[in-house]
Amino acid sequence: MILIRNCSGFDELEACVQLQIETWGYDDSDVIPRKAFMVGQKIGGQVIGAFDTDLPGAGAEGSPESLVGFAMSLPGVKTGAGEPLAYLHSHMLAVRNSYRNRGLGAQLKLQQRVEALSRRIRLMEWTFDPLEIKNAYLNIHKLGAIVRCYRVNFYGVSSSRLQGGLPTDRLVAEWHLSSPRVTAILEGRPRAPFTVEERISVPASIYEWKASDANRERALALQAQNRSKFQDAFNRGLVVLGFKRDTEGNGVFELGSPAQAEID
Repeated sequence: MILIRNCSGFDELEACVQLQIETWGYDDSDVIPRKAFMVGQKIGGQVIGAFDTDLPGAGAEGSPESLVGFAMSLPGVKTGAGEPLAYLHSHMLAVRNSYRNRGLGAQLKLQQRVEALSRRIRLMEWTFDPLEIKNAYLNIHKLGAIVRCYRVNFYGVSSSRLQGGLPTDRLVAEWHLSSPRVTAILEGRPRAPFTVEERISVPASIYEWKASDANRERALALQAQNRSKFQDAFNRGLVVLGFKRDTEGNGVFELGSPAQAEID
């Protein structure tokens, strides 16, 4: 049984730190320390854990040793036209390798939403790699996030083995937590149809290319090509509204007019 709840205490926060290292293979220059988890939690962020209570010694409430996933967010404020808007930036989500593909990532995101809405926070954002097909499918298709911002090499050089030595380009997911779009998707109702004005594809072979020294140039070339397509589309006012996968695991971003986003 998996229990999703807020993390508490130094030991559970340290377990999040260690799972972070296990997931991304970070060296000391990239690791977020326990103190940062603690401060983020104290100033209005979130550290939500997934605990396998069937593990020996876990107990009904779970234990640091039974932590198999977590989501960590930080509070933020958007300024500009109108009143300042409080939101959450979901900075990190990790699931232990042996527990992946069980929907734990989605469960953690949904608990983030519940907790945020309990505080009347209506917006959550996070970044994700445009070349990561599974993440895009979760963020856009299953959760209902939209995308209209591309950040080039956002984090600079990364020690993560998942990055494959590529620039840390990122898309910014906007999750409008109580919007008609998100509510319909999470309730399993048919999503409103939209006109697809542009498609941007990511082949399933991208994972092999990133992991191979011999094929890394192909991954770089695809990243640069898709970067240009996203930047051009966003400059024209288009928004990512859909994401599809085919039977071979290839992914396709679907972009359309912001008027069809249903976020208000």
